[in-house]
Amino acid sequence: MPTYKQFPLADTAEGLTEADILNWHVKPGDTVTVNQIVVEIETAKAAVELPIPWAGVVTELHVEPGQTVEVGTPILTIDVDPGGASAPAPAAAAPEPAEEEMKPLVGYGSKAVVTQRRARKGATPAPAAAVAAPPAPAPAAPVAPRGGYVPLAKPPVRKLAKDLGVDLHSLTGSADGGVITREDVERAANGTPVVAPAVDSGARERRVPIKGVRKATAAAMVQSAYTAPHVTEFLTIDVTPMMEFREKLKKSREFAGVKVTPLTFAAKAVCLAAKRTPDVNAVWDDATQEIVYKDYVHLGIAAATPRGLIVPKVRDADSMSLKELAQALTALTDTAREGKTPPADMLNGTITITNVGVFGVDTGTPIINPGESAILCLGAIKDQPWVVDGEIKVRKVLQLSLSFDHRVVDGQQGSEFLADVGALLADPAMAMTY
Repeated sequence: MPTYKQFPLADTAEGLTEADILNWHVKPGDTVTVNQIVVEIETAKAAVELPIPWAGVVTELHVEPGQTVEVGTPILTIDVDPGGASAPAPAAAAPEPAEEEMKPLVGYGSKAVVTQRRARKGATPAPAAAVAAPPAPAPAAPVAPRGGYVPLAKPPVRKLAKDLGVDLHSLTGSADGGVITREDVERAANGTPVVAPAVDSGARERRVPIKGVRKATAAAMVQSAYTAPHVTEFLTIDVTPMMEFREKLKKSREFAGVKVTPLTFAAKAVCLAAKRTPDVNAVWDDATQEIVYKDYVHLGIAAATPRGLIVPKVRDADSMSLKELAQALTALTDTAREGKTPPADMLNGTITITNVGVFGVDTGTPIINPGESAILCLGAIKDQPWVVDGEIKVRKVLQLSLSFDHRVVDGQQGSEFLADVGALLADPAMAMTY
């Protein structure tokens, strides 16, 4: 007889409770091997590809792209003994073995996930030791051509539709944005047609569910803004010498093929200045009522990606040379733009840089990344009139802003740090004095 196992959505060692299904890489009938990538999900931190720990044949996909799923929920059923005798089509679902332990995902070292599937209504439970049969098919319902369409409905509504045998693809949601409600599902189950509300043809709006990276970013920013008392200071500097130094490096043999940007110089300046003002690289621990000083710099770089704002880290950035920093930043930003940043790369930062200058913006008042005490904002470098030796000249001018947690960093320390960063960017030769 075939042996069926269910693949639950695992906790990717982040303590998360849910994730969104982005794309399936398999379909029913596909043969899979151990550790083959079967699905791509989006957690509150990043997109993650999940491997399956068994070999066999996929028999059923339980969730659809666009659906939000809780950790531990079965998302796929696989026949791990496809060479066994063919089994007749099941009439009812039997529960999984009493408890089945999910092995950690490869590369995550996650904790074990235990899942148990409840039998559907009307099903006859099998003995605890029996091998679980595949789930029972839902009662027949009209099915609309899918064509990539993902019905909008909350998880409880999806469950209700599943229990009542209603295919969500056949419904038109009556709520704003075409969202399917419980009432829509119940009407469909009773044979009553669902009538969508009249839409004002003059309206020009669309609604997008708040989830994934956007949801996590919003929660983190609100928590930070209303927990850490923010202070922001500003400094405008002439970075003409830095830009001239950059041109020299481009022509040097050692930096051939290396992308050196203003962000590279800012990263080096932050690492050097943090050594002289360690308060900006510390963090307030409210639970223990301590200020924790870090003797290393895990430098966060705020990156805009198609899925929203993320902040991957350059580990031990303070131990890197300028060339190593440039290479690390290039790899980090390329990975972020592709949406492939691993969740682990966005944890445990100590201080962050955000570069709004790439959008042509002069400056900003950034919100501190949770778990840190300071964030430096780089504005756009522009040609502006500047007084040099008593004469007005056109120079390359940059505005900096620094937001810091006033519980940890006093005004003096914040000002000294910002002044040090500014001095290093205004004249890179100052690094020789540090």
